[in-house]
Amino acid sequence: MPEIIYLDNASTSFPKPDVVHDTVRDFYARNGVNPGRTGCNLALGAEQMIHGTRKKISAFFNQSLVKAGKTKDPNRLVFTLNATMSLNLIINGTLHPGDHVVTTMLEHNAVIRPVNHKVMEGAEATYVKPDGEGYIDPNDIRRAIRKNTKLVIVNHASNVIGVVQDLRAIGAVCKEAGVAFAVDTAQTAGVLPIDMVQCNISFLAFTGHKGLFAPTGTGGLCVADDAQIEGTIYGGTGVRSAVPHHPKEYPYRLEAGTQNLAGIAGLSAGIDWIAERGMESIYRHEMELLATLQEGLSEIPGVKIWGPRKLTQRVATMSITVANYDPSDIATILDAEYNIQTRPGLQCAPLIHEHLGIAPRGSVRLSVGPFNTRKHVETVIKAVAETAATTSDACTK
Repeated sequence: MPEIIYLDNASTSFPKPDVVHDTVRDFYARNGVNPGRTGCNLALGAEQMIHGTRKKISAFFNQSLVKAGKTKDPNRLVFTLNATMSLNLIINGTLHPGDHVVTTMLEHNAVIRPVNHKVMEGAEATYVKPDGEGYIDPNDIRRAIRKNTKLVIVNHASNVIGVVQDLRAIGAVCKEAGVAFAVDTAQTAGVLPIDMVQCNISFLAFTGHKGLFAPTGTGGLCVADDAQIEGTIYGGTGVRSAVPHHPKEYPYRLEAGTQNLAGIAGLSAGIDWIAERGMESIYRHEMELLATLQEGLSEIPGVKIWGPRKLTQRVATMSITVANYDPSDIATILDAEYNIQTRPGLQCAPLIHEHLGIAPRGSVRLSVGPFNTRKHVETVIKAVAETAATTSDACTK
């Protein structure tokens, strides 16, 4: 079969590093038992793996304040199924009727929908508009904060146009106002360095299956030392089973039931792979390919690139439209005729498409990953050029 050119890494990274596949298989074969529910060696081994991964991720995001005589508490790193679940925990655990939340028009439905449900229950929300290239002015966040604002929540990078927000500046605004700051890092965890302490982040939601190269069904929530959140998931934890109510200490406050053991083992392996290869090296490779892709596509008549053209303060994700074509048709042609996998439509982020003026049809998203090559990118440019030329010829007849 012809080689598949996969450019949907913003959805999930593919393929995964071999070490991730091997780790998942080996862990399930040797240690795939329930952790924390018994004292047998297999269960203890599973618990050690989970705790070790908590420590690794807590350090990865610099989750806790380091004070004299105090070490980081990895138990405030909570495992979930994905960033969506983490964001639901944050929003449902911090907002009540009468509270106000500030967010942006760049958000994924993982933020928009739970926020809108809280609005239905009596909360209030402000959606801050970005500038023409998609960047949020921290002063607009400051102006949106009210006396009853309990949470500011932004995505670090847009899953549609790739813009990266200034977390340090927005975090400083939140610190000055005394408001909790939550960040959706679905597009940047494993791609860009993130320091919770320096950026004053109260809650960090991440997913495993994108830039951390873990299996699907993995993710988590990092809770800062001084952040307050209520638990909204209750059930078995393997400890103090006679107690009629869910434990309040971390990680049990936000966790219940059996974890995705093999997925967490794969998540740990993915982080190790990033460390071995170098996050900066991976990012540089992806951005070099994006630069080539952007330069080539910008020269094709009828093709419009949405979002920023500069290659700083962004990730390797871009969206295009082609004149006289529906985005879904472009994606179908690229797939059926060229074996190029992309993502058409609204990409679960309707407000940014409305802001850009390309709703309801949306765009075609192209997102580069570490296993893409220059040959892949050149093939994509050629395929889009041939497709755009076909419609131009048809329109002139």
